[in-house]
Amino acid sequence: MNYFTVSQTASDSFTEKKSEFIGYIAPVKTNDEAVEFINKIKSIHRKARHNVYAYILRNDNITRYSDDGEPQGTAGIPVLDVLQKRGLTDVCVVVTRYFGGILLGGGGLVRAYSHTASLVCDAANIMDMRLCHKLKIAADYNMYGKISYILPNFDVITTNSDFTGNVELEILVMSEKLPALLKELNEITNGSAKVTDCGELYEDFSSIIKK
Repeated sequence: MNYFTVSQTASDSFTEKKSEFIGYIAPVKTNDEAVEFINKIKSIHRKARHNVYAYILRNDNITRYSDDGEPQGTAGIPVLDVLQKRGLTDVCVVVTRYFGGILLGGGGLVRAYSHTASLVCDAANIMDMRLCHKLKIAADYNMYGKISYILPNFDVITTNSDFTGNVELEILVMSEKLPALLKELNEITNGSAKVTDCGELYEDFSSIIKK
């Protein structure tokens, strides 16, 4: 139930036969946010011949693209194809082209727009978003060693720790690993640890899970 997205805007560019291709990628969650980002890039590059775009949204499974004046199927679809092959969602990519006077042909355009989309995806910080639970763990201080020893086995993210008096930890654990973690915590503390489940959310586990 995980998905991949980007944390912030990124850009990259290259030149092919005197045509400059500038790619931008941004995190977006709604159609309005995507349109706003596209219009922002268009306003920056008013003199550009083309501002091609593609975006994918998890909400309502929305997919949109535009060739923006390029021959049909040579621009927007190749950009979209890169996003789909990388499994990215809640993202928008805009590729601006400044025409250099030399025609690239259909195949050349497909390769150029695909390459720009790949460049900008490589430039972005990709987040591996996992459905997880936020837990609060309260235990006697003498249990901390046992608890901290087993937590890495469950790929948890520790978001806060407090050692004033008893040990209080806030962690994120992927939903599929929650039952096993709760069982282990109960066993190693003989049921003395108090665990509060604060509910489910999506969080970036890219620092823990390597693709």
